[in-house]
Amino acid sequence: MNSLLRDGLFFSLLLVSTEVFSQTDSVPLKSVPYGTSAPPPEWALLQRHLMDALYPAAMEFVDKYTLPDGRLKWRTEWPGMDGSDDGYESFYNFPLYYALGGPEEIDALSRKLWEGVTRQFTEYGQIVDEFDAGYDWMHHGEAYTNFYFFGLADPTDKKMRERALKFAALYFDDGTDSSNFDSSLKIIRSPLNGSLGPRMVNTAEDWVTHRPILSNYPLPYDDIPTVSSGKAWNDDEKFALILDALNERMMKGDVPLNLAATSLMLNAFMYTGDERYKTWVLDYVSAWMGRVEENGGIIPDNVGLSGQIGEHMNGNWWGGYYGWKWPHGVRNKLEATTIGASNAYLVSGDDRYLALPNSVIEAISKEGRIENGKKLLPHRYDQRGWYDFRPLQAMYPTHIWYMSRKKEDWDRVMELVDPNEMRELNYVKGKGEERNTATWIGYLAGEVPTYPVDILNATYREMQDRLERIRKDTTTPDQQDVHHWLNLNPVILEGLVQTMLGAPNHIYHGGLLHTSVRYFDPENKRSGIPSDLAALVEQITEAGVSLTLVNLHPTESRKVIVQGGMFGEHHIKRVNQIEVYPYQFDTVNHHFFQAELAPGAVVKLELEMTRFQNAPSYAFPWHGDKIPVTEKSYEE
Repeated sequence: MNSLLRDGLFFSLLLVSTEVFSQTDSVPLKSVPYGTSAPPPEWALLQRHLMDALYPAAMEFVDKYTLPDGRLKWRTEWPGMDGSDDGYESFYNFPLYYALGGPEEIDALSRKLWEGVTRQFTEYGQIVDEFDAGYDWMHHGEAYTNFYFFGLADPTDKKMRERALKFAALYFDDGTDSSNFDSSLKIIRSPLNGSLGPRMVNTAEDWVTHRPILSNYPLPYDDIPTVSSGKAWNDDEKFALILDALNERMMKGDVPLNLAATSLMLNAFMYTGDERYKTWVLDYVSAWMGRVEENGGIIPDNVGLSGQIGEHMNGNWWGGYYGWKWPHGVRNKLEATTIGASNAYLVSGDDRYLALPNSVIEAISKEGRIENGKKLLPHRYDQRGWYDFRPLQAMYPTHIWYMSRKKEDWDRVMELVDPNEMRELNYVKGKGEERNTATWIGYLAGEVPTYPVDILNATYREMQDRLERIRKDTTTPDQQDVHHWLNLNPVILEGLVQTMLGAPNHIYHGGLLHTSVRYFDPENKRSGIPSDLAALVEQITEAGVSLTLVNLHPTESRKVIVQGGMFGEHHIKRVNQIEVYPYQFDTVNHHFFQAELAPGAVVKLELEMTRFQNAPSYAFPWHGDKIPVTEKSYEE
């Protein structure tokens, strides 16, 4: 592995034995501290300042828009099937902020807000028995990312653990017509599913709040009599014809979007280690890989209740719900297949599952064209063939490379990503926090050495901009749409995830957060980087990462546990310091190690890793083989 050399930086490092990390913290020393302090890098000061500033920003947001019990200050009624996801999305990254090292208060607040949203949308009718009654896995994915982050924040919470198992149970075959899953055919039985089972027949009431939004998209079908434009969604007579077509063609059988359900199953696995969840994930992803092979290398967007491709679509492999044509095209195929394949790889250690999202990129790349020096790929398919040619967003091929670390996947990123995006950050805040992946890749390629400072400054400015909008917001609940709070949430984490964890942000519509490393505070027995510390992953290779740790406290040392991967999936073979003489090479052979940084120390390390060697788990280093269960109190 190549080292990243910097002049004039000294450090102090204390590695401890990780053979056994006992409940009593009796951890024998492996070496002693040495070195001296150094001026902190600019990125470290910015990162630490952002970590501290997000808390008062979050509190200002919560104080303005929520009631004391965690519910949103909003309407007394909200019809239709859409909306619960937006409630959870309003605070979706609060538990991740805590897991990264945010204040203790954020953990309890995050859980109270989750409870409040659950009660509120139960009253509205979208949630039944604490889970969405029946919606698609793009929206489920948006909602339950919030829920998955609780396992990272504190997996001992009895309530959240029990819910994780209850929610996963909804997708086991119970042998009835109300089952979401057919275990013999390995299909989820409808694109719309949830606590009330598959929703194979939709009503006008189901779509009432979503119709104005969908009027801005292409029509799902071009052969519906008298329906010729998206405006038909807002015409009651014509909408009735669209609804009949949806029920007849789209609502029975499986779609790739459902691959995001693998995160729900893997969430339960990482609380328990129960092999049933692992088997479900691998079987379901394998089933979709089989359909790709059956369909000549292109993933079909619809599979009927008998398991036949195109069964309810006149034999067409396209035309399904959130499929190749409607409404977003290739985006949903790439997101869902990458989520499913990454989860299968995580839980099995077998990278062959990445062939699933690779098949999507390969299919559209064959049809690509070059215009004005840019590679354009088709984003949709219907009876006309491939169309809607555009550049591919960087996050899609980047996620595949990030999981595989293969040269050919890196080369494909270089081929598909706009070079201008790689060389300079033009910050964009999307619905999620993955729109600035291209410049992060440019940083890893050595093109943008200032990127850590750039992205931390940009995310800090975004936080400030949102606080300004919150202070100027004079809307009343009846004027606010269901996306109002998501668009104002000032907790912006992309800069922290990329710099601190060495990872692209998670795929917003239900992806788990796969990272190079993770941090724990051994002094306070909690998740996250300890106070006064900052971290930067500077280089990522197939063999490991280069990591800089900084202690910003001028007079006190700090201890931190560094874990291989977000879920302890990576095995750390050695930690090398080869920058300041005398060089230090420490054998770890475990999924974590502990470092102690002297006052003001700047520590540069290389972590040699074997990736995906360990079963993923939410367990903290001091939990041992079984995560303890505790009763948490977080409601007022």
